[in-house]
Parts: sequence; structure tokens; C-alpha cells
Amino acid sequence: MKLCYRPLIAMVLTFSLLACRAQTFAPIPYAHAHNDYEHERPLLDALDHGFTSIEADVFAIDGDLYVYHNRPDQVDPARTLKQLYLEPLRERISKNNGQVYPGYDGHFQLMIDIKTDAAETYSLISRQLQEYASIFSRIEAGREVAGPVMVFLSGNRPIETILQADTHIARLDGRPDDVGKGYTAGKMPVISERYGKVLQWDGTGKLSAKEKKQLRKLIKSVHREGKQLRLWAMPESESAWKVYRKLGIDWINADDLARLQNFFSASRN
Repeated sequence: MKLCYRPLIAMVLTFSLLACRAQTFAPIPYAHAHNDYEHERPLLDALDHGFTSIEADVFAIDGDLYVYHNRPDQVDPARTLKQLYLEPLRERISKNNGQVYPGYDGHFQLMIDIKTDAAETYSLISRQLQEYASIFSRIEAGREVAGPVMVFLSGNRPIETILQADTHIARLDGRPDDVGKGYTAGKMPVISERYGKVLQWDGTGKLSAKEKKQLRKLIKSVHREGKQLRLWAMPESESAWKVYRKLGIDWINADDLARLQNFFSASRN
């Protein structure tokens, strides 16, 4: 009797793929998924690799928020902020008894990079976040209300609107020039800058004493205000990541999710 193994092989491969996708890793308290929406499964791939910070670029188009790197000629209705991020986060938090990761009480953040007009886009963002208010940390009448996800805004930031509000969900992504201006960490929890404006080191060899000194100075000034530092467009290598972590950079930008996750796992062993 002739046996056909092809269906069995296909079944094994399918189950193997599903098992790999179902595998999740421990939360990485410093992992930021740069341009997260460009991955095969926005949000979900980053969560499966333990990332605790997610970046979504948004455009206000025809009364809704769409997630793209560049403004599209024609929008895909499946690529709204609600469908890719807000709704999946609410469902996950509901299943995990109020947490993004079961048993993890650490920081989780959603960075929304505004690509269109600040006022118009923020109006839409504020309205949509309010629909999911229960999952977000927020400011109500000047008081902090805890929640599993913190949102902060980058790009075209509605700075004065948020600074003057005593009730809001979204906070601000700051810049080094904002340090020392008296903005509280509640309003501006993160200070971000392009890597090349801070360091010229390409991530190989040794970081010079001069650059190490100026980076430490920046980190100290940011931490003094209770804020966290994030650099974008940084070299992605294990040797560079070790230096960043040792010196105290709070968030490491990564495009390669698996590589940073492997680095984290190896550093724990």
C-alpha cells in the first residue's frame, strides 16, 4: 500500500508555525519597537517579542487616524489607529486582568508620532483615546490616574494644549532643549533625540571618552527631572546595546525585534 505523507508534513509545518507565533518572551523593560507598524503583524509581533514600547505614525485623513510612514495615495480601512492598536490593546488587557503582560507591572507605552497638523490630529487622538480611557494612565483634574498603558505624542506635538490642560490622556515626547524648562514628568515623561545629534560613534570599537562624557551629562539631566531618554536612528548591534544599557539610556530603538529579544535573553543568563 502506497502512503502519502504530504498532508501529514503540511500539517506538522502548520502546527510548527502556529507554535512559533504563539511563543512569547519575557517583557523587556527598555525595548522600543521603532516604526512598529511596518512589521508583518503591527503590535502583535512586538508583544510576542516582549517589547514594552510601541511606535505608531499617524495621519489625520477624512476624519480618522491612519497608521503609515508616508501619507498614502489611498487609505486601507484596516490601518486605522483603532484597529491596529487601540482595540487589540484593550482586548489583550481585558484577557490579562488589567495588564499588557500577565504578572508584569512595569512600564508599557504607546508613542504616537503625529504626521499631520498638530491641532487637527490631536483632536482626533484625544477623542479616540477617551473611548479607551480605562486602559490608559491619565491626568484627571491635575491628578495622576494609573493605567497599564501610557501614551505620549511625538512629531507635530500639541505642546501648549497639553501643557495647559489639567485633564488629558496623552502626554508629550520632549527634546533635550525642553530639559530645564520646568515641564513635569507627568506632562513630558520622555526626552527623545536623533542619535546623530548626540553621538557620532557607529557602535563599533570603543566610545570615546569625550562622547561618553557628553552622553552621561545628557542622561543625568534627563533623569534629574524624573524623565527617560530615548535616542532614535541609533546603531543596532549587541556591542552598542551593551554600552547604551551600561550608561543608562532608558529606551533602545530597534527594527529587528528578534535580535534585541535575543540580546535581552542572553544578558539575563
